[in-house]
Amino acid sequence: MEMTHPISPAASWLRLLLTLLLSVAVFHGYAQDPPGQCTVRDQRMYIELRKDMAPPALFAFIEKYGLEDLALDAFLKRNMQDSLRRRGWVVERNNAKEVILYRPLFAGADIGDPAQRLHLTAAPPEPVPVSSFGANRFRNKAPFTNRDSLVTFYLRGQTRAGNVLLAGSFTDWQNGALRMQKVDSGWIAQVRLAPGKYWYKFIVDGGWQVDADNLQQENDGRGNTNSVYFRPNRVFRLEGHAGARSVFLAGSFNNWRKDALALHRYAGGWILPVYLGEGTHLYKFVVDGQWLHDPANPDRMPDGHSGFNSVLRNGKPVHFNLAGFPNAKAVALAGNFNGWRGNEIFLTRTATGWTLPFVLGGGTYEYKFIVDGRWIADPANPLNTGGNGKGNSVLVVAPNHTFRLKGYAAAKNVAIGGDFNGWNKQSLPLRREGDDWVLALHLHPGKHRYKFYVDDKWILDPGNKLWEQNEFRTGNSVLWKEPIPQPLP
Repeated sequence: MEMTHPISPAASWLRLLLTLLLSVAVFHGYAQDPPGQCTVRDQRMYIELRKDMAPPALFAFIEKYGLEDLALDAFLKRNMQDSLRRRGWVVERNNAKEVILYRPLFAGADIGDPAQRLHLTAAPPEPVPVSSFGANRFRNKAPFTNRDSLVTFYLRGQTRAGNVLLAGSFTDWQNGALRMQKVDSGWIAQVRLAPGKYWYKFIVDGGWQVDADNLQQENDGRGNTNSVYFRPNRVFRLEGHAGARSVFLAGSFNNWRKDALALHRYAGGWILPVYLGEGTHLYKFVVDGQWLHDPANPDRMPDGHSGFNSVLRNGKPVHFNLAGFPNAKAVALAGNFNGWRGNEIFLTRTATGWTLPFVLGGGTYEYKFIVDGRWIADPANPLNTGGNGKGNSVLVVAPNHTFRLKGYAAAKNVAIGGDFNGWNKQSLPLRREGDDWVLALHLHPGKHRYKFYVDDKWILDPGNKLWEQNEFRTGNSVLWKEPIPQPLP
């Protein structure tokens, strides 16, 4: 396959160095013409940009020097320096007219290591999909209070600041940033939020900063680190067990990690508020190392070990059906939605085969049936990762984006590949709709790279002007999927 990944750090640095050498760029002062320069002197790499630089010129500059991972557009627009600082860049000048950045080409301690000399930038972490589950983790302060959907955000300390704003995915970031009110120990602002996952930052006297007391942080794929807040909609409770030393929650939503989600002790037992998205969630409590299903929840499924998992279902079910197999003793379902565990979700026998209503949140899933221990793809589903019925069946739930390819009416076969399906050129075929080819998928918020595969040839999306280069110099189309605001209850 001709492309799979964005430019590697070594390739990015080599490209940058070669470009500079070919340009024979020598840094003599801070010239204002052209509007952007990338130069080297005194064992340092310098970037000079004018604040009035037009977006097309900025993007061309970023592409020319391979600086896609520095989020320079966010720095110029909002003074967000997360990505720059994380990669060792220093802001030498930042005024109303220009910015000048520099970074040593290699650290003095690593002067003998050729690999360190070649490492200037690094690819940004991939954006983390919106989780169907989340619990808040704070230090030095309690989780934000939540009363009648009104959440009180709290910044501890910094009482000498003159102006503090709260910005996040719920304010369209700086466009609707909320002024915070000073209190005796910090700053507060109240926001009405529906249950869900939200990203936020504080703007203190014009400087952006994460919430240092919030242990939940994520990179947004554009090089910026944001704090994460989950507005809970579910409270897990285990009554009694007053003598227990610890109680944890584990389930399909956190890959059954038994020591990651600690419940808090209260007068009647143990408690943990969480955000729980759509889907079928299996879980147990872990009390001093012993696994225990929820005694207050009658909905259970066999756990494959002569016990039971407690079950929570949130949303509308998807119906899995398998025709035939009248002599089978048991038919199970497994997929990437349950970690491919084949001994916990079982279908029910019908007069014509087997069936199971199972709740899944929006997403693109892979799955198989297990018939008396034999794994098979869904014979009634044409979407298959192998393209021959021998791979995994593919299911799209709650599609939120339609890919459309125009101008290829004479094509015989069209599929799409991207980072959302491992660049598989067979699993997601498009269907013909008049002279167009279309396919609806569910994409998580964040950055997605993709291409169309037309009659055995990869092509960029001609209807999408946004693209980025890859290490094969063939380019990938780029799509940003923004989070959908949650309706208030």
